[in-house]
Amino acid sequence: MVNNLVEVRDLVVDRGGRRVLHGLGLTIEQGSVTGLLGPSGCGKSTLMRALVGVQQLVSGSVSIDGLEAGSKPLRSRIGYSTQAASVYDDLTVRENLIFFARVLGAPGDAVDEAITTVDLASHADQVVGRLSGGQRSRSNLAVALLNRPDLLVLDEPTVGLDPVLRRDLWALFHRLADAGAAVFVSSHVMDEADRCDRLLLMREGRIIADDTPQRIREKTRTDDIESAFLALVDEDAGDEGSAA
Repeated sequence: MVNNLVEVRDLVVDRGGRRVLHGLGLTIEQGSVTGLLGPSGCGKSTLMRALVGVQQLVSGSVSIDGLEAGSKPLRSRIGYSTQAASVYDDLTVRENLIFFARVLGAPGDAVDEAITTVDLASHADQVVGRLSGGQRSRSNLAVALLNRPDLLVLDEPTVGLDPVLRRDLWALFHRLADAGAAVFVSSHVMDEADRCDRLLLMREGRIIADDTPQRIREKTRTDDIESAFLALVDEDAGDEGSAA
């Protein structure tokens, strides 16, 4: 049975006097990894901000488990990792997590559990500023995991990482989903598509495909998601030309 934890209906958002999201509608299932792929500037981060309740809407609605996004009861149930790391470079990994655990009101054992989950136990007492880029990214992810969230929103968490670390992080995302979380991951790297249970392809503030990676390839008669995306863009452009 499908359990849609998140429901987005007719979502319209303007930023800087420009329309960024154009009447989006989508759902996110609990216990799955949903990928949001599209080029930089297409509205991915704005959609994620709307999901966690920090983006002003023009119209439409965003609900998580029946509650309006941004509602106080949801604050401890959503983990959010932005592209810019939230951890402090002059604190150790553990000190960062202790600080954020107090701010978030996370349970007492959450710090050690988050450190173990992101495989940073051997670096827990190192200053974040001296860690590698990948270790720093995992420190940032650990903060989002402190409250054992039902919904984990990750904005391009693998950007700039080496292939081995990207593989390991995607394996972690699936373990979290298998434990019951709804994991929503954005990326502009098309070859990450096949790591998702379900895939949303986004262009210029619109969802142009919503299905499993395999079915998207089958529908577009292509061999990879990048080719599928380009085929959908061409199809969309053709439809616009016909309408004109």
